Amino acid sequence: MDVYLLIGNPRTRKASIMRSLTGCFNRSVRDIQLQGNRTATRFYARVGSLQDKSTTADDFVEEVQRSRCQAVICCLAPAASTSDPVQCPDAQAYVAAFKARGWRIKGVAVLGQDGGGVRATNLRQYPLAPSAPINVTARDIRAQFGWV
Repeated sequence: MDVYLLIGNPRTRKASIMRSLTGCFNRSVRDIQLQGNRTATRFYARVGSLQDKSTTADDFVEEVQRSRCQAVICCLAPAASTSDPVQCPDAQAYVAAFKARGWRIKGVAVLGQDGGGVRATNLRQYPLAPSAPINVTARDIRAQFGWV
């Protein structure tokens, strides 16, 4: 499974940017064209950080597997949930859980200043995301991820 992540604190416009990227309101399957591919890739898109929605890594993996998609895009908060930090840990723990299941981190967009210590080869920080026009940030993330 290829994974694309949006990481940011509250009010960094994660949900708005996700909706701009995918057209998804809450969670849905979307066909997204990747550069260099002749056919679209089937994505599972999930709006809202997994921690804020009290979704564990295991629960999310099961949710994605039911979708029968080739890739996933979701949001993470840099820090653990304050209401349940054990079940909904920080972004690094989610990334580690995804990698442990053989998922490949293809792109990480950090919105604002705090990436929660996540490291990835295709990571880019968007410090102006909380104030820049959403369509501009989405355009830049689309280019970073290699989406047409």
